[in-house]
Amino acid sequence: MDIAFSPAERQFREACREWLRANVPAEHRPLNAVDALDFDKSWQLRLFEAGWAGINWPSEYGGRGLTLIEQVIWLEEYAKASAPWIGANFVGVNHGGPTLIANASEEQKAYHLPRILKGEAIWCQGFSEPGAGSDLAGIKTRGRIEGDEIIVNGSKIWTSFAHVADWQELVLRTEEGSEKHKGLSWVICDMKAPGITVTPITKMNGQTEFAQVFYDDVRVPLANVVGGLGNGWKVAMSTLGFERGTGFISDQVKQSQEVDALIAKARANGMIRNDVVAEDLATLRVEVSALRAMTYRNVSEVIRNGQPGAEASVIRLFTAELGQRIERMAVRLMGAEALDFHYGVDNPVSDYLRGFAATIAGGTAQIQRDIIGERVLGLPRMR
Repeated sequence: MDIAFSPAERQFREACREWLRANVPAEHRPLNAVDALDFDKSWQLRLFEAGWAGINWPSEYGGRGLTLIEQVIWLEEYAKASAPWIGANFVGVNHGGPTLIANASEEQKAYHLPRILKGEAIWCQGFSEPGAGSDLAGIKTRGRIEGDEIIVNGSKIWTSFAHVADWQELVLRTEEGSEKHKGLSWVICDMKAPGITVTPITKMNGQTEFAQVFYDDVRVPLANVVGGLGNGWKVAMSTLGFERGTGFISDQVKQSQEVDALIAKARANGMIRNDVVAEDLATLRVEVSALRAMTYRNVSEVIRNGQPGAEASVIRLFTAELGQRIERMAVRLMGAEALDFHYGVDNPVSDYLRGFAATIAGGTAQIQRDIIGERVLGLPRMR
């Protein structure tokens, strides 16, 4: 690992802290996507206008053009300040935008990137399907080429923010008879196009952020293909690489804060005197520190190699499972109070219920272990 903060980077950290102290909204972000949309867009525009959106995005597309280290610093300070989750902007800022930067044409970048950073355009991710949740190579949604258009038919599921999105990063099969990772294409799909039907899905904690999307002869211009026809697997892997690289730094800072708060609560209510509780809390604190060290190592590798590698799946998996352990401990320390839960209320029980999705979204825990085994440890491929 080779990360050391220079005087300029420490000065940048202080500038982040000062702006966040003065600007983090006092009001809480609404829980449901529809209710939170105006809040999310307004906050993203505020970040952009102040120069805090797209820290390491190219300046010609509205970013700051700063380093990955400065992006890490911003994410850490953002979480420490308890700044609001960017919500509906998450896919565009953390998935779609970085993928366009790495793979898109200049025309595609010039049109979409500034709109993402300003919060003018909301994106969603069209990867998972009813029969191919974590197995991207098993998708069935198809695109038939007709002239200068792709005619899309099929469906996607667990699509966060689909019911409020303007655009979608959509992976579909454009080569007839192709199988697995061959014949896929990554396209920019207009979510207002005729033939698209969006059905929202309510989660077990009462929130409505997911949706299923149906495509019935939806026409997508060939000009919206990113990275060329048939190169969707490569482009999609860069998307997932960004998600599994620095995308969880804020989560890890929050996990550290949550563990400290749980320790304080256990001391206040006397449960810290229970040896099992004390040992479990100590383990959580150690795991948080280990995870942050792994993340810094991964960032250092990205700086050297230019792209996040398969090691990012270790961070993705460990962050999700550690978050679930922290959420279980929070409910455990609540005792009988946890039984007084109401859907739609933001509390530790809601976090616990929402946390079940953490080892499913973005590739299940089993898929992550397959990636780690094959690409990191060099084990034989699973049959």
